[in-house]
Amino acid sequence: PALLTLGVPLIVSHMFVFYYGIIADLTPPVALAALAAAPIAKASPDAIGWQACRIALAGFLIPVMAVYEPALMLQDGGHIAAQYGYWVEVAYVFFKACIVIGLLGAVAIGWLFGPLSIIQRVVAGIAALLFVASVPLSDFAAFALFAAFLAWHLIQVRNATARAA
Repeated sequence: PALLTLGVPLIVSHMFVFYYGIIADLTPPVALAALAAAPIAKASPDAIGWQACRIALAGFLIPVMAVYEPALMLQDGGHIAAQYGYWVEVAYVFFKACIVIGLLGAVAIGWLFGPLSIIQRVVAGIAALLFVASVPLSDFAAFALFAAFLAWHLIQVRNATARAA
């Protein structure tokens, strides 16, 4: 009921709660998936659970993005749909979600086209968080930060490749 009073569509609120119920299998101290994987990997269930959380970082933010952008779950509404049409908003939100997944994967692993420094990982994480918010100003800032991060990283990788050659 709390999500409904905040204006979240019914199906989105149900899927949000359901998704976090499922992803609870990854997170310690419960980490049922890690408990099942531990004997196979001959490793600690806690270590496996924390590693799974790190790798699945995007999985924790995409449901939040769906709450802010119901078009991610093919629900109607939003400022873009009112101006340009429903399918344009769905495509735009899907594009943003793909960027968020890529950025958070790079943050978690520390590699994109080459190794990422800690500062680059922080910048990529901030850009991903800005994409999750549903405010047009945050989208502009996120795209600018994403473009700056990508240019910075590609120049760094190109220079490292040129030095190695």
